[in-house]
Amino acid sequence: MLRRGSQALRRFSTGRVYFKSKLKLALIGQSLFGQEVYSHLCKEGHRVVGVFTVPDKDGKADPLALAAEKDGTPVFKLPKWRVKGKTIKEVAEAYRSVGAELNVLPFCTQFIPMDIIDSPKHGSIIYHPSILPRHRGASAINWTLIMGDKKAGFSVFWADDGLDTGPILLQRSCDVEPNDTVDALYNRFLFPEGIKAMISWDQSAEVLHNWIRGHDKVPGAWTEINGQMVTFYGSTLLNSSVPPGEPLEIKGAKKPGLVTKNGLVLFGNDGKALMVRNLQFEDGKMIPASQYFSAGETSVVELTAEEVKVAETIKDIWAGILSNVPVIEDSTDFFKSGASSMDVARLVEEIRQKCGGLQLQNEDVYMATKFEDFIQKVVRKLRGEDQEVELVVDYISKEVNEMMVKMPYQCFINGRFTDADDGKTYDTINPTDGSTIGKVSYASLADVDKAVAAAKDAFENGEWGRMNARERGRLMYRLADLLEENQEELATIEALDSGAVYTLALKTHIGMSVQTFRYFAGWCDKIQGSTIPINQARPNRNLTFTKKEPLGVCAIIIPWNYPLMMLAWKSAACLAAGNTLVLKPAQVTPLTALKFAELSVKAGFPKGVINIIPGSGGIAGQRLSEHPDIRKLGFTGSTPIGKQIMKSCAVSNLKKVSLELGGKSPLIIFNDCELDKAVRMGMGAVFFNKGENCIAAGRLFVEESIHDEFVTRVVEEIKKMKIGDPLDRSTDHGPQNHKAHLEKLLQYCETGVKEGATLVYGGRQVQRPGFFMEPTVFTDVEDYMYLAKEESFGPIMVISKFQNGDVDGVLQRANNTEFGLASGVFTRDINKAMYVSEKLEAGTVFINTYNKTDVAAPFGGVKQSGFGKDLGEEALNEYLKTKTVTLEY
Repeated sequence: MLRRGSQALRRFSTGRVYFKSKLKLALIGQSLFGQEVYSHLCKEGHRVVGVFTVPDKDGKADPLALAAEKDGTPVFKLPKWRVKGKTIKEVAEAYRSVGAELNVLPFCTQFIPMDIIDSPKHGSIIYHPSILPRHRGASAINWTLIMGDKKAGFSVFWADDGLDTGPILLQRSCDVEPNDTVDALYNRFLFPEGIKAMISWDQSAEVLHNWIRGHDKVPGAWTEINGQMVTFYGSTLLNSSVPPGEPLEIKGAKKPGLVTKNGLVLFGNDGKALMVRNLQFEDGKMIPASQYFSAGETSVVELTAEEVKVAETIKDIWAGILSNVPVIEDSTDFFKSGASSMDVARLVEEIRQKCGGLQLQNEDVYMATKFEDFIQKVVRKLRGEDQEVELVVDYISKEVNEMMVKMPYQCFINGRFTDADDGKTYDTINPTDGSTIGKVSYASLADVDKAVAAAKDAFENGEWGRMNARERGRLMYRLADLLEENQEELATIEALDSGAVYTLALKTHIGMSVQTFRYFAGWCDKIQGSTIPINQARPNRNLTFTKKEPLGVCAIIIPWNYPLMMLAWKSAACLAAGNTLVLKPAQVTPLTALKFAELSVKAGFPKGVINIIPGSGGIAGQRLSEHPDIRKLGFTGSTPIGKQIMKSCAVSNLKKVSLELGGKSPLIIFNDCELDKAVRMGMGAVFFNKGENCIAAGRLFVEESIHDEFVTRVVEEIKKMKIGDPLDRSTDHGPQNHKAHLEKLLQYCETGVKEGATLVYGGRQVQRPGFFMEPTVFTDVEDYMYLAKEESFGPIMVISKFQNGDVDGVLQRANNTEFGLASGVFTRDINKAMYVSEKLEAGTVFINTYNKTDVAAPFGGVKQSGFGKDLGEEALNEYLKTKTVTLEY
């Protein structure tokens, strides 16, 4: 053994010489694993002189044989290599005829005699889908999962008398995540094969989970239910409470399973549970586990003339793949006719190319293996029915505003609604009366990690990362249409959850969200780089160009004043750029974000692209800031929190950051203004959306000669405002967002009075249920006062007087703040207006208007109001990276 190992090490050390002369290799093995190894060796320049694999099955050649035959490589399909312990003479002669210098064995299930192993002058090496020596003798990487290993990978080693006990030449490894499957691991390496494994039930939930996921897709872990073999796929540990369901007796299990709306719940001998997503029956048919008791109840869809044409196209695709089948009939089974998992990928791709970009998942093929069932599934997907059935949503339902409002309340992770990992919830409150709307999932650190992992997988391995830009735009247009179709329900939810006046929510909260998604949908296929002339590398020439590429997984943290609109402002640009996202809504206003998640599924967004995690900033928000797999974080909120986020993003992985933070926006009203307009828009600048507006005019500077009249007219108009139920169409002013914010505003007013400012109107809570505050006006506010420096974020107008004609003086006072989000000026003098707009230190300047934002106009602040832009073309750059490519020719 030692002598042989020494020779092996010597051979390996001189491998460079053999490579130069191109080794003549015999490949002995099978499966997609073998095919991948074969392709790699050919690419490296070696000559494969013979492939020795298994006979055809059901008229279909092994993937390794197919690849070799296509290249003209000699292929030998041998049922066995020896009889009664001795090598078959004809087999040995066939092997030696190719003159191999080295044997390579990738996933070989046959016993290869040692005289064949020793025959080449360089011996034999084996490609083993596991990390040795942990699983010597085990057939594949599924044992990594079965045994609960924390590392997975593959090994290349010399074969010896024990076949898999020779010296290891090379190993590669990766971490095993808690809910990884064989497929997930092989996405990082190669692909699995194996045999089906029966489940032994007298084990803990974790061991059962490891066994099922270790045999996921191929080979499959099975049990007996109602007298037939049923194979389980898609296992996850169930850490939350067990949902209600219908009992299902399972042979050998001490406790019946539960068929629930999310899947089949199974129980270990430790009382803990796991959930299985899909079931496959003996005839090959696969169904969602949640549909076990209703699997035969689906009605047959009658095809339209256009759908019949699609079916004919797909029949031709099947015929091309199943070349051994004379005629494709309704009863033709894809896999029983000899198709392999490689053919699944081909089928999905050909349908995408020939059927108008229709994007299927590999799982769709496994779910409908007979041609008739497959066409039904395709047609349902074309009609959008398939996704609506698959999404399971629990709602908080309320009869309100003359409609039934349905509000999801769970975390939305990887395309499904789910309870928080630890089962925690919190109450979301209606600010109109202080009542509880319902309990919402309170995301834990584990939920954040799951959401990020889902987004990462969707970006790196899912169809989103492969989708062309125009198709991405189509999905965003569809989502915008769905937002518009559901605008009344969304506006009602905004009124319930945030206190937004319903009519304003329709126009702004929802209306601008729709516009934002449509605007950025149009950008999807217009993101492009440029060519750059550089000094040529004479006598050769160079071409240099740039590419705009997505960053990867992005985190978005939004505030509570415009719950859906803030989501749209950031996520639309993020998605248009091709990223995936994890979004944390404000803890007090999560409901429209979760409704948005539901609509994104209906729009056709692939799972994992959009993830919504309600919960606290201190837990979920902080974890997003620190997470190493997030490449960009977009935040709107207070300056102190923004600073903390920026620090966490820097020390974690130096992720890109954009921050839209606090404001104390000045509004300068000159005596030559159009006073009616200045009064009307000045009030809007302060009281719009109850003052809960990041660009609200935090301080009005009114020229001395019109000061008193301006104040008088403002108070007169305030008295006309109707304060009340935001769902009442005549209401002008709804409740503040939440109780703590109302209390902060009342304290703000008390501070202003103590410091000597004049409280002209309001300053009190309205005496009625809910969190209502009177619109408030302060005058005689001096520059040193708290009211002049700090943002109220509420319906409080802070007015300061300035001397007639003192343009530069008022500009100095207006800029004497660390904030710089927005600003405004009212004057009929265009020269004065332009001069003031140049001097104001703010990201936005409004002239003779206010609050006029548009989806095409960049929005963002300077100084301690943050950096980076929402909206407009510039917002795309926040979610893109530039790559420079130079080639010589």
